[in-house]
Amino acid sequence: MPSVQDPAPHLIDVGQRYWLPVYKPRALVLDHGKGARAWDTEGRDHVDFAAGIAVNALGHQDPDLLAALTTQAHKLWHASNVFYTEPPLRLAEELVRAAPFAERVFLCNSGAEANEAAIKLVRKWAASKGRAPDQRTILTFRGSFHGRTLATVTATAQPKYQEGYEPLPAGFSYLDFNDEAALEQAFAAGGIAAVMLEPVQGEGGVVPAAPGFLKRVRALCDAHEALLVLDEIQCGMGRTGTLFAHAQDEVTPDIVTLAKALGCGFPIGAMLAGREVAEVMQYGAHGTTFGGNPLAAAVARVALAKLGSPAVLMNVERQANALRAGLTRINHELGLFAEVRGRGLMIGAVLAEAHMGKAGAILDHAAAHGLLLLQAGPDVLRFVPPLTITDAELSEGIDRLHAALKDFVAG
Repeated sequence: MPSVQDPAPHLIDVGQRYWLPVYKPRALVLDHGKGARAWDTEGRDHVDFAAGIAVNALGHQDPDLLAALTTQAHKLWHASNVFYTEPPLRLAEELVRAAPFAERVFLCNSGAEANEAAIKLVRKWAASKGRAPDQRTILTFRGSFHGRTLATVTATAQPKYQEGYEPLPAGFSYLDFNDEAALEQAFAAGGIAAVMLEPVQGEGGVVPAAPGFLKRVRALCDAHEALLVLDEIQCGMGRTGTLFAHAQDEVTPDIVTLAKALGCGFPIGAMLAGREVAEVMQYGAHGTTFGGNPLAAAVARVALAKLGSPAVLMNVERQANALRAGLTRINHELGLFAEVRGRGLMIGAVLAEAHMGKAGAILDHAAAHGLLLLQAGPDVLRFVPPLTITDAELSEGIDRLHAALKDFVAG
């Protein structure tokens, strides 16, 4: 079998031969990391502004996460939900304590599974109210991303993710994000069971909810007896500067979904259920084999405690200001960006009209300069570094970005 010591070209050939070709990775093979830095199999170091798509929120090789994982690995890996084990019980308790609205938790393996559970919970709740299937519509927003399962990709109001998978499940309706007038018209038409949205859209271009928009959504849900479901899979767990992103919008949701940073790289998802829906799903209504396994839950407990700490949240604010300042300096020189938007350390740099569609090409230049970077569609560079990134790591990453963008402009 190949090892990480094999030459990178050989390993890339292996990937191209044996992986289902649904990905298009950059032409490098990462081997190990520390903090906000990762090294490839050729020994080159890379500043990590991607964090595994906003997953590695505590960076690479966080010692407390490593200790939690190795300690639990020597005890019990898996028992299923046929039996109780301590780590998932403690994690559920701690999530409810951290989220004032929540009363119960369903643990799973990923963000898509958390959203799938939320969709099923909405429909189960609507059925318990005596609503016919055509009165159980879930409103979502164009530009959203809620997952790749058949139901969650239908909730994702982006045709590019849905093409070829028809017939799609019924029961979803799409609106423009931040359009209050369209929202009011949809509720007036009736049949709405829930509104599902990201407080900051991630894959759709790092687009925050407009001031007051979530409050209007909440008010309409209350007026029409509908649920508010918030997908905080990417924007939650401290990413935007508060443990839960919706705290900045001053709303109380009925359901919140989490994943990504909740495990800081170890796969786990969670659906948090508020009072209105906490008792709707009873024995046999839903389930999972691996969800909330002791290994994942042990890691997530530590991640949750650290990501909600004042030290981490203060670092998010400081480094977000530094990153925005760096992007502004670069833009004054190169004029690449039309806008820089987002919250906390979830930042999108929107390419100016002359460079639209070229985010992927810029990512290639960034990788060549030792910088791991993401895009959010073809027109937006996405910055989601570890929330614990240091001043030195951030400064070096900005310098490498500057060099990469100069090469891009020159080319």
